[in-house]
Amino acid sequence: MNVNNSLVIFQEKQIRRKWHNSEWYFSVVDVIQVLTNQSSFQLSRNYWKVLKSRLNNEGSELVTRCNQLKLKAEDGKFRLTDTANTETLLRLIQSIPSPKAEPFKLWLAQVGKERLDEIENPELSQERAKQIYEQKGYSKDWIEKRLRGIAIRQGLTDEWKERGINKQTDYAILTSEISKATFGMTPSEYRKLKQIPSKSKINLRDNMTDLELIFTMLGERVTTEISKNEKPKAFNENKKVANRAGSVAGRARLETEKEIGKSIITKQNYLK
Repeated sequence: MNVNNSLVIFQEKQIRRKWHNSEWYFSVVDVIQVLTNQSSFQLSRNYWKVLKSRLNNEGSELVTRCNQLKLKAEDGKFRLTDTANTETLLRLIQSIPSPKAEPFKLWLAQVGKERLDEIENPELSQERAKQIYEQKGYSKDWIEKRLRGIAIRQGLTDEWKERGINKQTDYAILTSEISKATFGMTPSEYRKLKQIPSKSKINLRDNMTDLELIFTMLGERVTTEISKNEKPKAFNENKKVANRAGSVAGRARLETEKEIGKSIITKQNYLK
């Protein structure tokens, strides 16, 4: 994703956007103009004014979720404009009675149904993830490893919860400990090596090779096993376990690199 690109084209219309807090925020008025076929920007602003009033009267929090960011206007000047991230924008679209909005509403309804189905049958979630990776061009062999890695990661976080660790920041610290011992780099350093934008939501593991995934899985699986055996209580004890397990994977990585004659760590990624 090019965070310098301030415009996106939708149905031959330009939608202004701005990269803010690690995600895109889109001009609400621009989207309204496309969906409602308003002939002028002023009419779109009036439409949004009326819609905001109605939503506020209904007690909706959508308007408060919109951020005012400076976007470039037609005269070239930057002015404060109501913007919304993807989640808020999709919810706003549901409030717009327009034929052009109907495909979005149908899609949202379908997504909601799929999520409910996945709650009833978790295997559907895995199948959906597999289809998404296939559509992105990943090989079936890679997908199997990635999905297995997700399961191993889930098992590790469940084990950490058993040890009283619940904060995402603590998960990040422990994950970093495993990564440093396995690859000699923290996840943020690994992202930099693979040229993944630091403030993006692009997943590092989605850009790993087969072998990188395998040794990531090894470090996390060994962490889970040691933790189950020793049942560490304090956070520092869990950190030591993470380091020891990562070191097991790290030694295995070095031995593998010696045998195959090349580094497992690579700049290769799947970004386009």
